[in-house]
Amino acid sequence: MKKLIVDDQFWRLFPEAQIDTLTLRGIDNHDKARDHAYFQQLLDEAARESEQFMTEGIFRKNPVVDQWRQAYRQFKTKKGARSSIEALLKRVDQGRSFSPIFPLVDIYNSISLRYGVPAGGEDLNAIQGNLHLGEAKGGEDFFPHGAEENSPALPGEVIYYDDQGAVCRCFNWREAQRTELTESTTDSVLVIESINAEQAKRADEAIEALHQLCKERFKVPGHIQKVTRDNREIQPIK
Repeated sequence: MKKLIVDDQFWRLFPEAQIDTLTLRGIDNHDKARDHAYFQQLLDEAARESEQFMTEGIFRKNPVVDQWRQAYRQFKTKKGARSSIEALLKRVDQGRSFSPIFPLVDIYNSISLRYGVPAGGEDLNAIQGNLHLGEAKGGEDFFPHGAEENSPALPGEVIYYDDQGAVCRCFNWREAQRTELTESTTDSVLVIESINAEQAKRADEAIEALHQLCKERFKVPGHIQKVTRDNREIQPIK
């Protein structure tokens, strides 16, 4: 990955949006059995904290859920696509627990729950050329996690994409197995998305908390950057 670039079409849809990123290099992302208790506690505590975002009796009426559903109505989506934060909160609402996967995913899921923001990540070394966030032309190749068949992006869909195809569809609804984080990932970019000022405030707090957890876990400095309408691209620190 050379740069993260947010295309002009995206800002026409979401002029108040903000994309916070954390670049990490030289990490050991392997799952170690001795750390399971730590990550389980991290996820359990985050799930409890996420209940602050579910104040309405009807799940879809909670502001975090409703705001992202409204955002998804502004562009072409695959039927049933939902923001990643809605998927996480739905598990909590249904009384379902979270189990550790591997460090990076556990850490960003815990932050997503604690701050009510969508979070995700990609393997920097798997991205071909620049990483873009913008509208799909349609037909961009996309093989989601575990899939053997292509599920290309729809025209006008908001996606992350690189020179080879779609990286993540419908903001961060589904990510490509080609660029997804794995235990072998050593260099990564983690992303937190917001689409209005209230979300952006929580996102700023979330990216700092994410940075702190990653420094404690991986013993690498990490680097935070932010993309807004006035600063439409960033270059990851070497």
